[in-house]
Amino acid sequence: MNYTELDVWKYSRELVRLVYNLTKSFPNDELYGLTNQIRRCAISVPSNIAEGVGRQSNKETIHFLFIAKGSLNEVETQLYLSFDLGYISEEELKNILEKVISNKKLISGFINYYKKL
Repeated sequence: MNYTELDVWKYSRELVRLVYNLTKSFPNDELYGLTNQIRRCAISVPSNIAEGVGRQSNKETIHFLFIAKGSLNEVETQLYLSFDLGYISEEELKNILEKVISNKKLISGFINYYKKL
């Protein structure tokens, strides 16, 4: 299976793009703080999906998918913090959280798929 053809991987790449665009407007003093952290967590999602699919066993694949899901939880938390700090609007938060939730559902479905194999 080629991970680049998977919807779960494609959607997670879209989330990375959205996170990068959203964090462009963060204060410069956050560059090595929240901006860097949220970007790294977002990047972790498609990276761990790719690594998991490339593994030799379903158990390893599931492990990396759970890591990707954990990274999504981190991104979600950091988005709430960004809102709390006034870096993003309520509308921006709502819109990007919809993408996070969609990604979580896709990864959960992919985990369930691998558990049945």
